[in-house]
Amino acid sequence: MRECSRCGGHVQRSFRYCPWCASPQRLKLVEFFRPHALIAGDRAKALRVSRYLGPRKEQRHVRFSVWSETEERAEAEAAVSLDEHEAERLAYFLRHPERNPAASRGLRSIFRDLPTYFAQAPRD
Repeated sequence: MRECSRCGGHVQRSFRYCPWCASPQRLKLVEFFRPHALIAGDRAKALRVSRYLGPRKEQRHVRFSVWSETEERAEAEAAVSLDEHEAERLAYFLRHPERNPAASRGLRSIFRDLPTYFAQAPRD
């Protein structure tokens, strides 16, 4: 069980709304994006972006998932969540294609910094 962020009542984790005050327990926006029409290998795929808007910083993040579809079903192939800072960096990267590529962080530096990043992350 967890505590409702609005009224403090006890709420089961599976509940989307508080049974005591009807407050939504997970605020989330979801959008699907189509693949590039001229890239044949991506035709049966989509990008799902979920933005979690919790009241506390550790609840707020953006989750990206790549979905593939067959005649029988759709399923997520991969997913990754970004904290707010990394999501803002991504948004800046997409908005400003003319920026200096030398200023970008390389993949090696990101992986090198991961142990420090996770050591500072709040624990549940």
